[in-house]
Amino acid sequence: MQLLAQAQAVARAFKEHNKFLVTAESCTGGWIAKLMTDVVGSSGWFERGFVTYTNQSKQEILAVPAEVIHEQGAVSEATVRSMAAGALQNSHADYSVAVSGVAGPGGGTTYKPVGTVWIAWGQRTDKSTGFDVRSEHCLFEGDRDEIRRQAVSHALEGVLKAINEPAAGQATN
Repeated sequence: MQLLAQAQAVARAFKEHNKFLVTAESCTGGWIAKLMTDVVGSSGWFERGFVTYTNQSKQEILAVPAEVIHEQGAVSEATVRSMAAGALQNSHADYSVAVSGVAGPGGGTTYKPVGTVWIAWGQRTDKSTGFDVRSEHCLFEGDRDEIRRQAVSHALEGVLKAINEPAAGQATN
């Protein structure tokens, strides 16, 4: 499915469920938020987007603990889960998607090669403090653009799954 078609499917689902989405992006640089706002009427379901490319911005804007980044790195499950929760904490959205990865061509290591991407999807389970967050490790192939495009597409697939299969015990309206 093309990215715009995926964005339109997300729009339909969020309008149908009367819910809002927030994004927290690092390696995708706001690409997900851009796609969301490419859809006419997105202000009715897209709440806001955070582009937190540096470690400092992840800490300041999304409250990712410094020790998490120091101990596990910016591209890690703990960091991306914190980003997803932080996006929900700092918005009025019902769902979040967060992405952090190594898009290349440099920056890869033996343990985190180019193409390593962590994605997390969050759902508000209680209007004050509760969040359900799931995460996934991906290893994409290709050049920088191809890795980022695959990350965006996979993130949108997860958003659709989250809105259509809410956390246990959660109503969709």
